[in-house]
Amino acid sequence: MFDLFTRKLRPEDARPWSERLKDGLARSREKIAAALGGALGRNTLDDATVETIESALIGADCGVDATEWLIADLRARKKRAGPEADVYTLLRAGLTDLLRPLEAPLVVTDTRPFVIMLAGVNGAGKTTSIGKLARYFQAQGRSVLLAAGDTFRAAAREQLAAWGERNDVAVIAQQGGDPAAVMFDAIAAAKARGIDIVLADTAGRLPTQLNLMDEIRKVQRVIRKADPTAPHETLLVLDAGTGQNALAQVRAFDTALTLTGLVVTKLDGTAKGGVVAAIARQHPVPIRFIGVGEAIDDLKPFVASDFVDALVG
Repeated sequence: MFDLFTRKLRPEDARPWSERLKDGLARSREKIAAALGGALGRNTLDDATVETIESALIGADCGVDATEWLIADLRARKKRAGPEADVYTLLRAGLTDLLRPLEAPLVVTDTRPFVIMLAGVNGAGKTTSIGKLARYFQAQGRSVLLAAGDTFRAAAREQLAAWGERNDVAVIAQQGGDPAAVMFDAIAAAKARGIDIVLADTAGRLPTQLNLMDEIRKVQRVIRKADPTAPHETLLVLDAGTGQNALAQVRAFDTALTLTGLVVTKLDGTAKGGVVAAIARQHPVPIRFIGVGEAIDDLKPFVASDFVDALVG
C-alpha cells in the first residue's frame, strides 16, 4: 500500500525554493516569454506592443478581465514613469501588485485542535496535498492527525493511510461510513490526544453535483458541532492545469463553504499560471500554498513577487 501511493514522490529537495519554483514553472515561463518577445526591451507602448502583451496574457490563462486590468495599469504606469521606462518591467510590477493581495500565509492559532478542512474536485491533488501539509506542519514541530472524510473511495482512504504511515501520524477512517461522522470522531480523538492540527479530507466533487455540494455543507456543519469554532481554515485545492475552470470552482466552493484560502497544485505541468491573476481580479481568495513538483516538501506558502519572477522572468 505504501509503495502504491507514494513511490512517485521524490524525497525532499535541497535546492532553494525560488530555484525550484523557477524550475517548476520553466515551461510556462518559456511560452510566455516567447509570446511576449515583441515587448521585451521596448520603451514604447504602441498598439503593436499592447496587442502582443494582450495575446500573451490571454494565452497564459489570465482571462479577459485580468488582462484588461493589467493593460490599463500598464498604460498608467508608463504615463507616470516616462518614455524611457521599460514596458516589460512595468508589466511585471503590475502583475505583482495584482497578486499581492492573495499573499496571505496560513496562520495556525493557539486553538487546539486547529481544524483545516480541504475540498476540491477529483484529481486536483487534494489527498496528496494533505500529506504534504502534514509534513509541512510537522517541520514546525506541530502534531497532526488526518481525517479520511472521503468514505466513498477505498483508494482515497488507503492513500491517506499511506501518507499517515509515511509521516508517522494517526489517521481516523471508516469503511463506507458517513463522512461527517468521521470528522466528528477525528476531532474528538484529536482533543483526547492533545493533537495540534487536524487535516480533514473530503470526497472530490464537481460544483455541478448539487447533492454532493449539499453533503459537504453537512460535513462542515458536523465539524462545527464537534467544535463550534471549527473549521478554522477551509481550503480549496485547485489544479492549475484546469485554466479558467479553476475560477468557476473557486466561486462555487466559496458560495457553499465560505473559503478561507486556496492550495494551487500542479503548476509544474501544463498549467500556465495566469489563472491566479483571474482569481485575483474576479473572485479573490487568499492563496495559502502552491505546489510545483513531486517532492514531499514542494508545497510552500505563496509569495507574489517570487511567483511573478518564476512565471515571467
